[in-house]
Amino acid sequence: MKHALIATKDAAAQEVLRDCLRPAYEVAITSDEESCLEKFRERRYDFTFVDLEFVDKPRSEDERPDFQKGLQPYWQALPSAEVIVLSRPDKIRDAVKAMKAGASDYLTYPVDAEEVKYVIESLQKSQRTELELDYLRDRFWRADSLDVVRTNSPQMRKIFEKIRSVSPTRTTVLLTGETGTGKGELAKLIHRHSSRSDRQFISVHCGAVPETLLESELFGHEKGAFTGAIRRKLGRFEIANGGTIFLDEVGTITPSAQIKLLQIFQDRTFQRVGGEEVLESDVRVIAATNVDLKQMCDAGLFRKDLYYRLNVFPIEVPPLRRRVEDIPLLVDTFLKRFAAFHGKVIRDVHPEVTQALQTYPWPGNIRELENLVERGCILENSSTLTPESVPPELFTLEGGEVHIPPLASLSLAEVRRASINVVERQYLRELLAAKKGRINETARAAGITPRQLHKLMTKYGLRKEDFR
Repeated sequence: MKHALIATKDAAAQEVLRDCLRPAYEVAITSDEESCLEKFRERRYDFTFVDLEFVDKPRSEDERPDFQKGLQPYWQALPSAEVIVLSRPDKIRDAVKAMKAGASDYLTYPVDAEEVKYVIESLQKSQRTELELDYLRDRFWRADSLDVVRTNSPQMRKIFEKIRSVSPTRTTVLLTGETGTGKGELAKLIHRHSSRSDRQFISVHCGAVPETLLESELFGHEKGAFTGAIRRKLGRFEIANGGTIFLDEVGTITPSAQIKLLQIFQDRTFQRVGGEEVLESDVRVIAATNVDLKQMCDAGLFRKDLYYRLNVFPIEVPPLRRRVEDIPLLVDTFLKRFAAFHGKVIRDVHPEVTQALQTYPWPGNIRELENLVERGCILENSSTLTPESVPPELFTLEGGEVHIPPLASLSLAEVRRASINVVERQYLRELLAAKKGRINETARAAGITPRQLHKLMTKYGLRKEDFR
């Protein structure tokens, strides 16, 4: 049987919460903070609804509430506790601060049954996602790869499922997609979860090596093989023996190198440039390209037999503009990395920045986003990444509206989503202005609940104080 705890002096709220939770939950009710903590320590509750005043601990010298201190006893008793705070409408800002301190969500008095169901369903969904992640942690993904496999994108979930299937094998993988989409990271992910993870991972950017030196770079050369070859050099395939070699931009390799590469696939042997000794190659090949190799084959620029050898297990990596759901996760990962590197404490992203990031077309994909976040970490002096610390081209100059990227670069669904965001934000701005920032009146006029309005205002970086 599941259990829920309700801690509030508001009898009406107690009744609404109890009716929403039963019969799926066995409900315990208390009206004071002390007995709430006593009950909480005695039993594991799936959900705990607690009045905001019960977790508003003695304030610090600057008179700010210390909700982290107030919630600490709950985390000490049960680290995974789901605590939902109950707040008066005039204390919503404090309720949001409690969420930032660790509370799972909040509800306002008078408690609405539909809002209760919405919160419970949202938290249950989050719990299921966390359980799935725990399963993946235990069953497959290594701890140092968990940031890479975090995703909200259905496309990326399918890709990670493919990677889970192919990683333990020695099958050749071909990663395709635009420049900067993270193909190199996926190649490392495959290697880390293969039986060769304790051996060498050698990366070669084929397009960055001069054509005259590419064969020597890949297969090595003997002393005197050509002018300047003053000693024997081991090639990348020889160094990677027993491990994995990643051939980035494989479509740029020369015709003669294509022949030697085909030999490796056919009989797992090769020869150094200028050498006669036949060397064996026990190497797993992962290749990547940002061009259509099939079209290159049709144009006579790439060997068809080599293409078929490379294209055993193709994985197409989507551009960032087609996985905008992952932008907040990627930004969070980059923020943690760069803030620590540059000695900054940046924990949050301004909602207007988040909105702009999700409508920008990202021609440079994840690499461009990474560079933008690093620049922001260098410029930002507060604990929140603000619009002033990101490139101004993400925004228009008039009215603070989020810029809609060039339409030809987006799919129809993406155009619709971007347009809806801009129109929705402008609608809320005008409605808030007409109602002089009064939340309840604005929510009624919009046909939504005050809670839903608060979420939208947070999403679009709107503050009621700006409309009074």
